[in-house]
Amino acid sequence: MSSDDFSKPIGRVVGTEKKPNTAFTFNFWCTPDASVGIGTIVAVRSDKRTVWGVVSEGFGYNDLEAPLYDYIGSDGRAEEQAPTLRPEMRLYIASVLRQQPEEPVQPAPIAPVYLADEENVRLALRMDSFFERAIPAGVYRNGENLAPILLDSRFLLGPEAGHLNVTGTSGLAAKTSAIMFLLQAIFQKLPEDESVAALLFNVKGGDLMFIDLPPEDGFLTNEDRRIYDALGVQPQPFGKVQYYAPFKPDRVNLNTLRSHPDLRHNVRPLHWGLKEVLDYTEVMLNRDDIDVKADAFLQFIKQRAVDPGKFEFDQSEQAAGAPPFMPVTNFAELTEWLDTVLQVAETRGREAWRSHAYATIRKVYNRLSNLTTRYRGLIGESGYISDLPDQFEDRTVYVIDVSQVEQEEQDLIITRVIAELRKRMESHRLGVDHLIVVVDELNKYAPSSGRETYMLRTLLDITERGRYLGLVLFGAQQFRSQVERRVAGNCATSFYGRIEMEELAQPGYSVFAAAVKEKLAACEPGEVLVRHPHFTQPIFVRFPRPCYLRGSDGVRRYPPEEKPLDVAVWETLRTLDAALEYMQVKAVIDDVAAQSNGLDEHGVTEALQRVLLERPEASRVLERFRAHLPKKVGNPAIHSPAGMTGPALDPAASDDYDPDDPFARI
Repeated sequence: MSSDDFSKPIGRVVGTEKKPNTAFTFNFWCTPDASVGIGTIVAVRSDKRTVWGVVSEGFGYNDLEAPLYDYIGSDGRAEEQAPTLRPEMRLYIASVLRQQPEEPVQPAPIAPVYLADEENVRLALRMDSFFERAIPAGVYRNGENLAPILLDSRFLLGPEAGHLNVTGTSGLAAKTSAIMFLLQAIFQKLPEDESVAALLFNVKGGDLMFIDLPPEDGFLTNEDRRIYDALGVQPQPFGKVQYYAPFKPDRVNLNTLRSHPDLRHNVRPLHWGLKEVLDYTEVMLNRDDIDVKADAFLQFIKQRAVDPGKFEFDQSEQAAGAPPFMPVTNFAELTEWLDTVLQVAETRGREAWRSHAYATIRKVYNRLSNLTTRYRGLIGESGYISDLPDQFEDRTVYVIDVSQVEQEEQDLIITRVIAELRKRMESHRLGVDHLIVVVDELNKYAPSSGRETYMLRTLLDITERGRYLGLVLFGAQQFRSQVERRVAGNCATSFYGRIEMEELAQPGYSVFAAAVKEKLAACEPGEVLVRHPHFTQPIFVRFPRPCYLRGSDGVRRYPPEEKPLDVAVWETLRTLDAALEYMQVKAVIDDVAAQSNGLDEHGVTEALQRVLLERPEASRVLERFRAHLPKKVGNPAIHSPAGMTGPALDPAASDDYDPDDPFARI
């Protein structure tokens, strides 16, 4: 389409007694060959007023009063040439986008109608008012002409408004692709004086596991590159990405598709202890089991034992076999503390202990003692913690891979991470001006029906207050009608991809014209309907595929591999000393195995791995391990911390054991 096509009128506004124009819609006719359809942006220009609109409905007319006349004129034969060439026209209804002057608000004048070029698209959508804060979302296409569609960063990331919601059929609407391209645009186009990071949950396959790698040759089409050029966005993968994943049950290999040796450099474990998960028993335990009495005892444990880090028993309890005080900092110590409490209660005839019934204490003991088994790769008995960074870095993507874990582990990870982010948000400890949290499957985490869960309360708090404090939710789901209304309603910007007609029949879509809903039901991947506060009407937008290696291609090129235990030990130690060579670790393993009276190399590496999980901060762990292990192995009375299956380590069995040595517990 040439520039002349935008300078020539394609039709004219028409108003009749039966179809009058209003201040918010107008009718215009044009010839059948005009490049106009549902979603086309047009401009009405007169001497005193310009009105921009987007086509929302269309009709076709000729001069026949009834279809029967055409049937008779053709003698009932469709293949016959009509004896008379009848005039034909198109009548379209357009919804007003903008008027100049803005006041007074009037119906569109009876004047010529023009196709909107790039400048008119910019004016129609008020993008001229926020050009310096603009984030490209895609392009408006009319024929071969591409016009950038921009979003105001203040209404996308806050503080004026915030949050994004994406709806569409699974596998056809490209919801993830739309969000990932928008993240690439935000990272490149947000002013440098504003810092931004993104936290993503990879819940399905390898979709997000290779976003720091370039795509295969030919992945981007010529059309994709044209859109990138039109938007001024560089087609490149994300520059800074950190991955997190829980351990597999062996607590050696990470439970992630990104386990190829060439890709492990930026993958870190996600591993929690007692303090990290005690607030989330509502997620981990069945609420039918944890009643009001059990919940009160859980709060007692948290406030009186875990938060102080130790618990003091009174004299009467000491007489029943309890020590003066006990440390309670991890699950192993909590189990020992509960054993002591139950022992005290039993010596008193199984009566209540500090107003808590014996049966309640026993029930809580049973539930908590199973957590490190049920969540074996995520929760450990020892004090080893590996969590998200305290401060997020600018223009960095953090991906938490939960695609390989069970549903209950997914729920705990997503709930705790988002809840902790909310706490950081409230205390202004995010580290960046804007942190974007991407959550897929909002139907599951924020359903419109059912009881209010911890997760739902957290998401509501983010969408209602997060834009003021820098925490932004980019949510996606297949059925928007089944998402909690306050979560979806607080999202100032919405994308709608391909949606099935059953979903479109829900009341929430009644704001769209019938023809718009018909087009939504047939949207191609890469096309979305965009609603944004600056746009008085939704606009159909096309976006390019995000430029990074697809999940299926990445898994094929980098198949997952489990690493040997001695390699896992070496890689863990390298986090303490980057210059450490593998052979140095191997030499220690061989040396200790030779001195340990039959303990094989595998058993030594398991023991060393367990030590590392317990005390990763010990920079002298190799030498301490070499010095103490031969004197500690083979004591079956010592409980194996962190649930590991290797030989037990008894610090007191060493000749040079010093209880005040911070490394002694290794």
